[in-house]
Order: sequence, then structure tokens, then C-alpha cells
Amino acid sequence: MAINTTNRKPNMTKRIRSHALNTTNSTQKLNLQVYRLENGKKVRMTTKEKRTSLKNAKTA
Repeated sequence: MAINTTNRKPNMTKRIRSHALNTTNSTQKLNLQVYRLENGKKVRMTTKEKRTSLKNAKTA
């Protein structure tokens, strides 16, 4: 079982407009993925968090 470690807000709402200018509310969900860390622990985090953690690991 993966541990959820994300600190981001769960859903983001947006308003979609058609060509006829009808507006409807829509939700964008987070892109949660399961990653295995170096110590063997499974972690659920967003792809953006994964990308920044890899970037920080390269510079350090």
C-alpha cells in the first residue's frame, strides 16, 4: 500500500466556455502516481512533485 505524501490541494475548478459562450464548471484532478523511493517505500505523489524532487536531487 502506498503512502500519500502530497501537500497539494485536491481538485482545481475551472469554467469551460463553448463557442456559444455557455459556461459550465469542470474540475481538474491531480495526476497522482505511485513511485518507489530508494529505500523501497512506495509513495503516492503528483508528477510535478516527482519532477521537482528529481531536479533538486541532481543539483544537490
